[in-house]
Amino acid sequence: MAEYNLLMPKMGESVIEATILTWHKNVGDKVNEHDVILEVATDKVDSEVPSPVSGVLKKILYDVNVAVGVGEPLAIIEVEGDAPAQYISEKKKTSSETEEVKVEKTADSKTEKEISTPEPEINQVTPTISSTVAMNTEQPQISNQKYELEKSQQSASNKYYSPLVLNIAQVENVSMQELETINGTGAENRVTKEDILAYVELKKSSPQSIVQTTQNKKAEPTEIKVEKSTEKTNDLKSTTIDHNSNIEIIEMDRMRKLISQHMTNSRKTAAHVSSFVECDVTNIVRWREKNKTAFQKREGFSLSFMPIFAEAITKAIKDFPMINVSVDGDKILKKKDINIGIATALPNGNLIVPVVKNADQKSLLGIAKAMNDIVVKARTNSLQPDDVMDGTYTISNIGTFGNIIGTPIINQPQVAIMAVGSITKKPVVIEVDGQDVIAIRHMMYLSHTYDHRVVDGKLGGMFVKKVADYLEKFDFNQEI
Repeated sequence: MAEYNLLMPKMGESVIEATILTWHKNVGDKVNEHDVILEVATDKVDSEVPSPVSGVLKKILYDVNVAVGVGEPLAIIEVEGDAPAQYISEKKKTSSETEEVKVEKTADSKTEKEISTPEPEINQVTPTISSTVAMNTEQPQISNQKYELEKSQQSASNKYYSPLVLNIAQVENVSMQELETINGTGAENRVTKEDILAYVELKKSSPQSIVQTTQNKKAEPTEIKVEKSTEKTNDLKSTTIDHNSNIEIIEMDRMRKLISQHMTNSRKTAAHVSSFVECDVTNIVRWREKNKTAFQKREGFSLSFMPIFAEAITKAIKDFPMINVSVDGDKILKKKDINIGIATALPNGNLIVPVVKNADQKSLLGIAKAMNDIVVKARTNSLQPDDVMDGTYTISNIGTFGNIIGTPIINQPQVAIMAVGSITKKPVVIEVDGQDVIAIRHMMYLSHTYDHRVVDGKLGGMFVKKVADYLEKFDFNQEI
């Protein structure tokens, strides 16, 4: 028999811990591979953690409502034979590896001596997770304590609220006092994501009933004060709406608010500069026309231009690797992986950026399949957290909307993004047999926006020109 450590999975960039919501297995229970062991939550996603192995649950290391760091053991599973190989891609210091502090007291003075006692390093693997909610946004994680501090209120009933619920509450301006009034439908009457979203909708449609419910929870002096304040606010709002009756007021949904914050933060963080190149993609257009019907029948999805653009960007990144970086204070982090994010418009009008991992290791067909897979998952709301993680460069196809050129906002923490415009026929001067002639060609603009803190105009301009060169030299005779 051997022991297998079930680890807290990686939940996304900037997420360093998750809170245990529910254990689905008890000590002594038989566990099959892919069985859900527990549910965890962050401010971005509620997730199920499955078991990568079969065996018996020997020990549970943390109770519910405890925040556990990414990569730390959650439970121990006893398996037959030798335990499978395990590893952590990024070494993370756990509580068992932190320095132990011992205090020695003497008659004359007190001194503190730090004695480092690291345990032997264990190779372990972080299991994959099944997500119920995924957002493409770099929001800082918010703990119960921090949220209560920001709201200057305490939970009188000591109820537990998951980080996801607290994040929704913060975005929707729901106070801790209001949270106390929501009847939870989760385990042990816990307020779930669905509960608070339903409350927010009710609050928007029936503000008076929400105010009354909240007031009933308060002491008498507070009730009188809030009633007066609310009446003044409602009177003011009513007057404003009557005065501007030709204006429709639309509340942002939660995802739109998060996108707004993400885009605003990017503009505040990065020094945005753009360079533009016009590109002749006639060979690509003709090649696609020649192959798209057979490709559709064989693969079951349409052959688009995007895999070709992504392949050209990937090749250019290999030529100019300093585009594939991020910034950490005064340090530049150069990424070895080339992971291309695909800006994708959702049916509700919102935006998400799923990622094609290791694009430089894929053929054109491989990129096309990976891209189709993540775009379909994005539009059917079935993305997993791993699908939107670790992007190093983003491409946005504004040509889909008939736009010829645009300047997109950098997707932090990346330092560059490229927009491809619509392909249009134009009369262009080209050289044929040493003579200049006017020909009708398929032309397209490439717009490269980059962070001038670390990418200078020379590098930014040379990079987009190199992408254009790869597109113009596209082999008309290649197969896919």
